[in-house]
Amino acid sequence: MAKPTKGDASQPVLQNRRASFTYELGERYEAGIALVGSEVKTLRAGSGDLTDGWVDIEGPIVWLKGMFLPQLAHAAFGHDPRRARRLLLRGPEIDRLRKALTGKGMTGVPTRLYWKNGRAKIEIAVARGKHAADKRHAIREREMDREARADISLARKGRD
Repeated sequence: MAKPTKGDASQPVLQNRRASFTYELGERYEAGIALVGSEVKTLRAGSGDLTDGWVDIEGPIVWLKGMFLPQLAHAAFGHDPRRARRLLLRGPEIDRLRKALTGKGMTGVPTRLYWKNGRAKIEIAVARGKHAADKRHAIREREMDREARADISLARKGRD
């Protein structure tokens, strides 16, 4: 019988798909995340939300704020669903992240959370907010791609 895997980095537990629409994503960092037991159970169950999360640096400590992990009804110990969670990065990574976030209009956004060797990891992207025109352009491109795929599909069906 195959040995059960603890998780794979290619399969995210949580994804922030809205981040790529709302922000121009730049450099990405992988960080560990400090969780309590009931939060780990919640992630193993596959529930949570990254869309409102952002990264804040206070001195030598990096925090993830605004991420929502609901409490499990049957957990022995509850947690605050929106508490600030500490991100685990090395000193040079924190310095690079701090320099990247000091630019005008820059923010740190969580893009996905996944398991790697049994430990929860979160991917953070340095991001700049998009203007409304950029968002409309992205929607227009997506619709054109969808129409092109539909035309190709119809052409293939017509040939058969």
